[in-house]
Amino acid sequence: MRSVASPTSLSNSPRYCLNTSTIRGFGLSLLEEIDITAKAGYQAIEPWVEGIDKYVAEGGKLDDLKKIIVDKGLFVASAIGFFEWIVEDDARRAVAFEEARRNMDLMNQLGASLIAAPPMGAVDVKRLDLLQVAIRYRELCELGDSMGVSPMAEVWGFSQTLNRLGEAALVAIESAHPRACILADVYHLYKGGSHYHGLSMLQASALPLLHINDYPSGFPKSTITDADRIYPGDGIAPLTDILQTLDGIGFDGILSLELFNESYWKTDPLSVATIGLQKTKGAVQAAFHK
Repeated sequence: MRSVASPTSLSNSPRYCLNTSTIRGFGLSLLEEIDITAKAGYQAIEPWVEGIDKYVAEGGKLDDLKKIIVDKGLFVASAIGFFEWIVEDDARRAVAFEEARRNMDLMNQLGASLIAAPPMGAVDVKRLDLLQVAIRYRELCELGDSMGVSPMAEVWGFSQTLNRLGEAALVAIESAHPRACILADVYHLYKGGSHYHGLSMLQASALPLLHINDYPSGFPKSTITDADRIYPGDGIAPLTDILQTLDGIGFDGILSLELFNESYWKTDPLSVATIGLQKTKGAVQAAFHK
């Protein structure tokens, strides 16, 4: 499942990634985002599928894109797509699986082994049968098998379905697929009401990537939004506890900085990416090297 050799532990040598949502508001091209990611000092990039599609639509070739990324000293950790794999409607789900196939093929061609699989289409849907969702997730994993790409069941704290870590874990476990895995996020754990202790009940292979961020005080779960995320260490998220818990289960995955803070987009993209990496490293330093 891994794109590169794994470190001994999170506390020793974590791998840092930039989710391009963090600099999304600057309106950059994918090539510009890649350049910023490399210059800031990250090891990996997590682009949005729409950015890859735009690059191709403008005449770019995936082989060239992969070479550009590798030549910059980066690898593609995952990507953000929005296919409705979880929905009950058979026709909608069939369309979604074709989109998932296309997204996974993009990842395969770019050398990535992961892709986000959020509960798109079920944000406002309550009481979905999670055992049925697990069957759909298994089908999604089986689709990825042929391309060597694992969809991560993503926790979305603002959704009515898979808004808690335990729900995503149930779906992954009951899928009975050997490559089933979960995409957790510091903000979404807070938003959905999941305690970080739940992470200790998972094994490292179930958590190949974590979206890392922070959130400020004075924002209750009911009203906080994606746009309120801030740099790691600048808020009240229990980052030290989260990182130590992950290290306790042998987490050797990727820390991907995912922000949507419009106030940061008033500066410049390299500064945002660079500060983000410094702050993320600072959070790790605080957790393990006091």
